[in-house]
Amino acid sequence: MDHGHLVHVVDDEEPVRRSLDFLLRTSGFRVERWADGESFLKGAKRDQPACVLLDIRMPGMDGLQVQEEMARRGLNLPVIVLTGHGDVATAVRAMQAGAVDFLEKPFERERLLQAIEVARRRASSEAAQRDHERWAQTQVAALTEREREVLDGLACGYPNKTVAYDLGISSRTVEVYRANVMSKLEVTNFADALRIAFAAGLGSDAQWRSRHAAAAAARDDPSPAGR
Repeated sequence: MDHGHLVHVVDDEEPVRRSLDFLLRTSGFRVERWADGESFLKGAKRDQPACVLLDIRMPGMDGLQVQEEMARRGLNLPVIVLTGHGDVATAVRAMQAGAVDFLEKPFERERLLQAIEVARRRASSEAAQRDHERWAQTQVAALTEREREVLDGLACGYPNKTVAYDLGISSRTVEVYRANVMSKLEVTNFADALRIAFAAGLGSDAQWRSRHAAAAAARDDPSPAGR
Protein backbone atom coordinates (compact mmCIF):
# COMPACT_ATOMS: atom_id res chain seq x y z
CA MET A 1 0.00 0.00 0.00
CA ASP A 2 1.26 3.45 -0.92
CA HIS A 3 1.12 5.30 2.39
CA GLY A 4 0.59 9.02 2.05
CA HIS A 5 -1.61 8.67 -1.02
CA LEU A 6 -4.27 11.40 -1.09
CA VAL A 7 -7.96 10.55 -0.80
CA HIS A 8 -10.68 13.17 -1.33
CA VAL A 9 -13.79 12.51 0.76
CA VAL A 10 -16.82 14.27 -0.74
CA ASP A 11 -19.91 13.77 1.42
CA ASP A 12 -22.47 16.18 2.83
CA GLU A 13 -22.75 14.28 6.14
CA GLU A 14 -20.20 15.46 8.71
CA PRO A 15 -20.23 12.18 10.71
CA VAL A 16 -19.41 10.24 7.54
CA ARG A 17 -16.56 12.62 6.69
CA ARG A 18 -15.13 12.35 10.22
CA SER A 19 -15.41 8.58 10.26
CA LEU A 20 -13.71 8.17 6.88
CA ASP A 21 -11.04 10.70 7.83
CA PHE A 22 -10.14 8.71 10.96
CA LEU A 23 -10.22 5.34 9.20
CA LEU A 24 -8.08 6.49 6.29
CA ARG A 25 -5.52 8.46 8.31
CA THR A 26 -4.98 5.54 10.67
CA SER A 27 -4.41 3.40 7.56
CA GLY A 28 -1.68 5.76 6.33
CA PHE A 29 -3.52 7.92 3.82
CA ARG A 30 -3.71 11.69 3.53
CA VAL A 31 -7.28 12.99 3.49
CA GLU A 32 -9.02 16.12 2.25
CA ARG A 33 -12.68 16.51 3.25
CA TRP A 34 -15.31 18.33 1.21
CA ALA A 35 -18.90 18.98 2.28
CA ASP A 36 -20.27 19.27 -1.26
CA GLY A 37 -19.36 18.75 -4.88
CA GLU A 38 -19.00 22.42 -5.67
CA SER A 39 -16.27 23.01 -3.09
CA PHE A 40 -14.44 19.87 -4.17
CA LEU A 41 -14.44 20.92 -7.82
CA LYS A 42 -13.24 24.39 -6.87
CA GLY A 43 -10.53 23.34 -4.44
CA ALA A 44 -9.11 19.99 -5.59
CA LYS A 45 -5.67 20.20 -7.22
CA ARG A 46 -5.50 18.39 -10.53
CA ASP A 47 -1.72 17.85 -10.43
CA GLN A 48 -1.75 15.47 -7.43
CA PRO A 49 -2.30 11.73 -7.83
CA ALA A 50 -5.39 11.00 -5.73
CA CYS A 51 -8.69 9.17 -5.66
CA VAL A 52 -12.17 10.37 -4.71
CA LEU A 53 -14.75 8.89 -2.35
CA LEU A 54 -17.86 10.52 -3.75
CA ASP A 55 -21.30 10.38 -2.15
CA ILE A 56 -23.97 9.78 -4.77
CA ARG A 57 -26.76 11.76 -3.05
CA MET A 58 -25.93 15.30 -1.94
CA PRO A 59 -27.82 18.60 -1.99
CA GLY A 60 -26.81 20.83 -4.85
CA MET A 61 -24.73 18.78 -7.27
CA ASP A 62 -25.23 15.06 -6.80
CA GLY A 63 -22.45 12.54 -7.34
CA LEU A 64 -23.29 11.87 -10.97
CA GLN A 65 -23.23 15.59 -11.76
CA VAL A 66 -19.89 15.97 -9.97
CA GLN A 67 -18.52 13.04 -11.94
CA GLU A 68 -19.74 14.57 -15.20
CA GLU A 69 -18.19 17.94 -14.33
CA MET A 70 -14.89 16.27 -13.43
CA ALA A 71 -14.77 14.75 -16.90
CA ARG A 72 -15.63 18.09 -18.51
CA ARG A 73 -12.84 19.86 -16.61
CA GLY A 74 -10.27 17.14 -17.25
CA LEU A 75 -10.04 16.28 -13.54
CA ASN A 76 -8.97 12.71 -14.18
CA LEU A 77 -9.11 11.24 -10.69
CA PRO A 78 -10.48 7.72 -10.12
CA VAL A 79 -13.82 7.77 -8.32
CA ILE A 80 -15.30 5.38 -5.78
CA VAL A 81 -19.01 6.07 -5.35
CA LEU A 82 -20.58 5.93 -1.88
CA THR A 83 -24.22 4.90 -1.95
CA GLY A 84 -27.07 4.53 0.51
CA HIS A 85 -29.57 1.70 0.58
CA GLY A 86 -31.47 1.41 -2.67
CA ASP A 87 -29.00 3.45 -4.74
CA VAL A 88 -27.50 0.51 -6.61
CA ALA A 89 -29.09 1.50 -9.93
CA THR A 90 -27.58 4.96 -9.60
CA ALA A 91 -24.23 3.43 -8.69
CA VAL A 92 -24.35 1.38 -11.87
CA ARG A 93 -24.81 4.61 -13.84
CA ALA A 94 -21.74 5.99 -12.08
CA MET A 95 -19.76 2.88 -13.00
CA GLN A 96 -20.86 3.24 -16.61
CA ALA A 97 -19.52 6.81 -16.46
CA GLY A 98 -16.11 5.56 -15.35
CA ALA A 99 -16.22 5.07 -11.57
CA VAL A 100 -13.79 2.45 -10.27
CA ASP A 101 -16.17 0.90 -7.75
CA PHE A 102 -19.13 1.62 -5.52
CA LEU A 103 -19.58 0.98 -1.80
CA GLU A 104 -22.92 0.76 -0.05
CA LYS A 105 -23.13 2.41 3.37
CA PRO A 106 -22.30 1.20 5.93
CA PHE A 107 -19.22 -0.39 4.37
CA GLU A 108 -16.56 -2.63 5.84
CA ARG A 109 -13.09 -1.26 6.44
CA GLU A 110 -11.31 -3.93 4.40
CA ARG A 111 -13.71 -3.53 1.49
CA LEU A 112 -13.08 0.21 1.50
CA LEU A 113 -9.30 -0.18 1.59
CA GLN A 114 -9.45 -2.74 -1.19
CA ALA A 115 -11.40 -0.33 -3.42
CA ILE A 116 -8.96 2.49 -2.64
CA GLU A 117 -6.01 0.28 -3.53
CA VAL A 118 -7.54 -0.41 -6.95
CA ALA A 119 -8.16 3.33 -7.42
CA ARG A 120 -4.62 4.14 -6.24
CA ARG A 121 -3.11 1.84 -8.86
CA ARG A 122 -5.23 3.45 -11.55
CA ALA A 123 -4.24 6.96 -10.40
CA SER A 124 -0.55 6.04 -10.42
CA SER A 125 -0.88 4.51 -13.87
CA GLU A 126 -2.71 7.55 -15.22
CA ALA A 127 -0.17 9.93 -13.65
CA ALA A 128 2.66 8.03 -15.32
CA GLN A 129 0.79 8.13 -18.62
CA ARG A 130 0.24 11.89 -18.32
CA ASP A 131 3.93 12.40 -17.54
CA HIS A 132 4.87 10.43 -20.65
CA GLU A 133 2.42 12.41 -22.78
CA ARG A 134 3.80 15.73 -21.51
CA TRP A 135 7.35 14.55 -22.22
CA ALA A 136 6.38 13.49 -25.76
CA GLN A 137 4.62 16.81 -26.38
CA THR A 138 7.75 18.66 -25.26
CA GLN A 139 9.89 16.59 -27.63
CA VAL A 140 7.57 17.23 -30.57
CA ALA A 141 7.33 20.95 -29.73
CA ALA A 142 11.09 21.24 -30.39
CA LEU A 143 10.53 20.34 -34.05
CA THR A 144 9.85 22.91 -36.73
CA GLU A 145 6.31 23.23 -38.01
CA ARG A 146 7.14 21.38 -41.22
CA GLU A 147 8.94 18.62 -39.33
CA ARG A 148 5.87 18.16 -37.12
CA GLU A 149 3.64 18.03 -40.21
CA VAL A 150 5.79 15.34 -41.82
CA LEU A 151 5.88 13.33 -38.58
CA ASP A 152 2.11 13.71 -38.24
CA GLY A 153 1.50 12.44 -41.77
CA LEU A 154 3.81 9.47 -41.33
CA ALA A 155 2.15 8.70 -37.98
CA CYS A 156 -1.17 8.56 -39.88
CA GLY A 157 0.36 5.67 -41.83
CA TYR A 158 0.74 7.53 -45.12
CA PRO A 159 3.67 6.75 -47.47
CA ASN A 160 6.19 9.49 -48.24
CA LYS A 161 4.57 10.30 -51.59
CA THR A 162 1.15 10.90 -49.97
CA VAL A 163 2.62 13.16 -47.31
CA ALA A 164 4.57 14.98 -50.01
CA TYR A 165 1.47 15.45 -52.18
CA ASP A 166 -0.69 16.75 -49.32
CA LEU A 167 2.02 19.17 -48.13
CA GLY A 168 2.99 20.31 -51.63
CA ILE A 169 6.62 19.18 -51.34
CA SER A 170 8.71 16.43 -52.94
CA SER A 171 9.14 12.89 -51.63
CA ARG A 172 12.87 13.57 -51.31
CA THR A 173 12.09 16.57 -49.07
CA VAL A 174 9.89 14.36 -46.90
CA GLU A 175 12.87 12.01 -46.47
CA VAL A 176 15.06 14.93 -45.40
CA TYR A 177 12.50 16.07 -42.82
CA ARG A 178 12.11 12.50 -41.60
CA ALA A 179 15.85 12.27 -41.00
CA ASN A 180 15.78 15.63 -39.19
CA VAL A 181 12.95 14.40 -36.96
CA MET A 182 14.88 11.27 -35.97
CA SER A 183 17.95 13.33 -35.20
CA LYS A 184 16.09 15.87 -33.05
CA LEU A 185 14.12 13.18 -31.21
CA GLU A 186 17.38 11.27 -30.68
CA VAL A 187 16.02 7.96 -31.92
CA THR A 188 17.81 5.39 -34.08
CA ASN A 189 14.73 3.87 -35.75
CA PHE A 190 11.57 5.47 -36.99
CA ALA A 191 9.33 3.19 -34.93
CA ASP A 192 10.56 5.01 -31.81
CA ALA A 193 9.79 8.35 -33.45
CA LEU A 194 6.27 7.13 -34.16
CA ARG A 195 5.79 6.08 -30.52
CA ILE A 196 6.66 9.61 -29.45
CA ALA A 197 4.31 11.01 -32.08
CA PHE A 198 1.40 8.86 -30.88
CA ALA A 199 2.03 9.78 -27.23
CA ALA A 200 2.02 13.46 -28.22
CA GLY A 201 -1.37 13.10 -29.91
CA LEU A 202 -0.27 13.03 -33.56
CA GLY A 203 -1.47 10.52 -36.14
CA SER A 204 -5.16 11.40 -36.52
CA ASP A 205 -6.30 10.63 -40.06
CA ALA A 206 -9.40 12.82 -39.67
CA GLN A 207 -7.38 15.82 -38.50
CA TRP A 208 -4.84 15.36 -41.29
CA ARG A 209 -7.51 15.31 -43.95
CA SER A 210 -9.15 18.36 -42.44
CA ARG A 211 -5.89 20.30 -42.44
CA HIS A 212 -4.12 19.16 -45.59
CA ALA A 213 -6.02 16.94 -48.01
CA ALA A 214 -8.56 19.61 -48.99
CA ALA A 215 -5.77 22.11 -49.64
CA ALA A 216 -3.94 19.56 -51.80
CA ALA A 217 -7.07 18.89 -53.84
CA ALA A 218 -7.61 22.61 -54.29
CA ARG A 219 -4.10 23.01 -55.70
CA ASP A 220 -4.93 20.48 -58.42
CA ASP A 221 -8.40 21.84 -59.20
CA PRO A 222 -8.18 23.62 -62.59
CA SER A 223 -11.49 25.39 -62.13
CA PRO A 224 -11.62 29.05 -61.01
CA ALA A 225 -12.89 27.94 -57.60
CA GLY A 226 -9.78 25.81 -57.09
CA ARG A 227 -7.29 28.50 -58.06
